[in-house]
Amino acid sequence: MKSLQQVLGGLDHQESWKGRQQFQQLLLCWAEVVGVAVAAQTRPIAIQRKALNVATSSSAWAQNLVFERHRILEKLNDRLALGITDIRFSTAQWHTQSLAPELPESVMIWKNHPSRTVSSGAVPDGVAFLLSTSADPQSAFRDWARTMRSRAQNLPLCPGCQCPTPTGELERWSVCSLCATKEFGRGTRDRA
Repeated sequence: MKSLQQVLGGLDHQESWKGRQQFQQLLLCWAEVVGVAVAAQTRPIAIQRKALNVATSSSAWAQNLVFERHRILEKLNDRLALGITDIRFSTAQWHTQSLAPELPESVMIWKNHPSRTVSSGAVPDGVAFLLSTSADPQSAFRDWARTMRSRAQNLPLCPGCQCPTPTGELERWSVCSLCATKEFGRGTRDRA
């Protein structure tokens, strides 16, 4: 078993973590780079093979932005040093409502999960951790943990272990998910 520090430290060296951080930085500065009017009609979708894919609200926007792509590319690379070599504009994913391109199914499952808490933000808890703007995994984890602690302050307590518990878990199992898992495990052993 690895310690939490070792696991989080290992994230620094994973390409997927770096890629998510870079993409999040790009999202944060997109409106400044292209302007508010263009940002309202475009949405960066992903960086693949050093090419930025951008969804546009119409084919007219896609066509016009093709002529501006070198200027946009230069501004992005000056600002973020991502090494992007091209930008592709398309209407193909404009109507996709996912929060992160690689997580749409997970987001849909999470919306109906009994452990979900209603948060003030539009980003689900797990996605917020993945999209953290913190410079390193330990800081991202600390930010996430701080957010989770503040959300837990107003949750009802589990009758089994007295821990803060989402209401969906109490409605479904009458206890938190950990106590429910222990109870289900006991039932399985008793039957065997």
